[in-house]
Amino acid sequence: MVKITYSPIEELIIHDVIEVEKEDLLRERVTPAGTMPLYWCDGYLFSFSSLPFSEEVIKDYIQGKVHWLEVHFTKMKEYTSVLALNEDEYKATMNVRVIDTSKSDLHKKVVKWLGTVPRKL
Repeated sequence: MVKITYSPIEELIIHDVIEVEKEDLLRERVTPAGTMPLYWCDGYLFSFSSLPFSEEVIKDYIQGKVHWLEVHFTKMKEYTSVLALNEDEYKATMNVRVIDTSKSDLHKKVVKWLGTVPRKL
């Protein structure tokens, strides 16, 4: 019989957090290969990037500590599955998928914490 162990994250370490305009958040998800999704949870639209794997980062992961290098966010009251970015530079409308993560305990805690971050917009 296979043993399955659930080991939730015990600590999330966020190294930088930046509140940005929605259009800038959308722009950052446009890549030469297409667009990368954004996340939405409880009134916040956000993205995050993880630290590159190293021996130390992997050791932390195993111990339940996850590192996010940066979190970029903006408030967005209502969830929508796709956001459009009209860019003259590309002469096109770019559609960015939005994933509703409001059922994620981790993301709920992150956006609650984001609500306490001083605004620097």
